[in-house]
Amino acid sequence: MQTKSTPYRLIISGGGTGGHIFPAVAIANAFRERHPDAEILFVGAQGKMEMTRVPEAGYKIVGLWISGLQRRLTLSNLLFPLKVLVSLVKARRLVKDFQPHAVIGTGGFASSPVMLAATRLGVPSLIQEQNSYAGLANKQVAGKVSKVCVAYAGMEKYFPAEKIVFTGNPVRKDILTVATKRDKGLSHFGFDGHIRTLLIIGGSLGARTINESILHGIEKLVDAGVQVIWQTGKGYYETYKAQLGKYDLRKIRVHDFLREMDLAYAVADVVISRSGALSVSELCVAGKACILVPSPNVAEDHQTKNALALSEQDAAILITDRDAGATLVETALKLLFDEQRAARLRANISRLAKPDATANIVQQIEKLIK
Repeated sequence: MQTKSTPYRLIISGGGTGGHIFPAVAIANAFRERHPDAEILFVGAQGKMEMTRVPEAGYKIVGLWISGLQRRLTLSNLLFPLKVLVSLVKARRLVKDFQPHAVIGTGGFASSPVMLAATRLGVPSLIQEQNSYAGLANKQVAGKVSKVCVAYAGMEKYFPAEKIVFTGNPVRKDILTVATKRDKGLSHFGFDGHIRTLLIIGGSLGARTINESILHGIEKLVDAGVQVIWQTGKGYYETYKAQLGKYDLRKIRVHDFLREMDLAYAVADVVISRSGALSVSELCVAGKACILVPSPNVAEDHQTKNALALSEQDAAILITDRDAGATLVETALKLLFDEQRAARLRANISRLAKPDATANIVQQIEKLIK
């Protein structure tokens, strides 16, 4: 469809959650660093968070009328076949009009129509799978794309072995330099560098169990005098912030979404997090002592597998979703004031980092183009 002359043009599709969006943005940023004149177009799902987050990162995005199937009978489900057809037609038109040198998919509802259109039109294509359990969108197109970049061993059960390249998960460039940003982070949050700091992140959409556990134990955190950065997720933010009104909000910073995640990592002594693939990859690169609370509401319980991969190497503490209410805050406080244990976790998790993952993926894209 396109000659190999520059400037290169890429279409990148992926979204629905931060776990698909941020790897896509990381890939785009790294590719543009190597090819500053590259033209990059994102394709997402209308109404999903990528329609906000991608423009914030400085890229143009086009939305498709697409969504996943619900577990109950809804109007959206009845419209699903029509949405797929409309999205396939629009995706084909986008690919033909933009004439990309390559098309990249990172998973999510919008990814399938775009990748199917690209492969049918003969455009070099690559998907990136973040998890140890492959997502539906990537499984649908794996047999048709040129390359599959993965972060876990054993992915041959989902993808053609000859197409798999083990790269690791891409993380944003700003996460790679967390170690140098502590002073900047302290200034940004208005925190005291001599006071222990706890960072709580439940994923881009928030995590009910983690939020409820923290709220239940907030008095203990206040009494211990620790500083808290708490990303609640948009759906929980107003409720939780209102309930914290009686506390010193100079020490408890509540956010619906953290845009300066690198600064939050930089000041955190301990991190409480879900164990989605992107979160785990960032924690490894940032080298943080962490407590992982896997979500039980994911395919094949893959977040527990992600967390076990760390906890079995003494690189993280695993607390089940069921036990979080009773033990999460006390475990966090104990770790905050046990520097020997925290140092061991930091050292072990850092050894699992793959800081070159994004560069490796960009190299694979360049091979497709050239």
